[in-house]
Amino acid sequence: MHDTDDSNPIGHNEAQDEASVSPFEAGELALFLDRKGRAYLQTLTAGQEFHCHLGYIPLDDVIGQPVGGWYTTNRGHVLLGIRPTLGDYVRLMPRGPQVIYAKDLGNIVSMADIFPGATVVEAGLGSGALTTGLLRAVGPSGRVCSYEINGEVVAKAKSNVQSVIPDTSRWEVKVGDIAEGIAESDVDRVILDLPEPWRALNAAANALHTGGILLSFLPTVLQVHELVLALQDDGRFARIETAETMLRGWNVTRRSVRPAHRMVAHSGFITTAVRCVPPGRQGYALNP
Repeated sequence: MHDTDDSNPIGHNEAQDEASVSPFEAGELALFLDRKGRAYLQTLTAGQEFHCHLGYIPLDDVIGQPVGGWYTTNRGHVLLGIRPTLGDYVRLMPRGPQVIYAKDLGNIVSMADIFPGATVVEAGLGSGALTTGLLRAVGPSGRVCSYEINGEVVAKAKSNVQSVIPDTSRWEVKVGDIAEGIAESDVDRVILDLPEPWRALNAAANALHTGGILLSFLPTVLQVHELVLALQDDGRFARIETAETMLRGWNVTRRSVRPAHRMVAHSGFITTAVRCVPPGRQGYALNP
């Protein structure tokens, strides 16, 4: 019979905790959380300091230390230091007027079925949040091409994307109107974050291979209605579906379980459609 130490749970090795994940490195992003759950995004730069209302932490005291460790400010406040998720970064990153919430970003990647190795064309670069999610989803063997009509937003978007994905060799940005044509062919997915996506349907249909998926993100149901009618009239799209997502957090403590007072309700509609052979070419018609 062997002696056991009940103070250490089965399978838990404290010595492995700090070694299980690589430590913070200079140049990467860190997320500091205070005891009230407030989040602070910080690039770890040697010789610099992280400042907030709770005091400051020399970043040299963080670089090389464990992710998931606790760091004390000069005023004695303790903050948790972790690597930010993509959702954290999207919420806190510098951005312009266009907003893609993390809940929509995840659903766009899922509902468009963005897969490793895919070739994806997107229109509406914005602040680069959606692009970051697409690049992570296609992986090192995939490719993303972004069309943006407003050249002034490109520099900020590139900076935001490269903060999360330093190697952007599989990403190309083109300044221009996607409605005038897509240079890429045999594309797997086309993602449109545009106010008038119906203008780009012909270009999208010409670029997508049959079986490819078009996805559009729109804020209002009137825009969705016009898009769906255009997709139906085009004749090269089928399985046209629209959905929205509402996200509500819950507060769970020892004494109570209740929904959060605030929630991310409507933020946009996601419409998807599959590129198909026009029904008339095969001698049959789909039901309206």
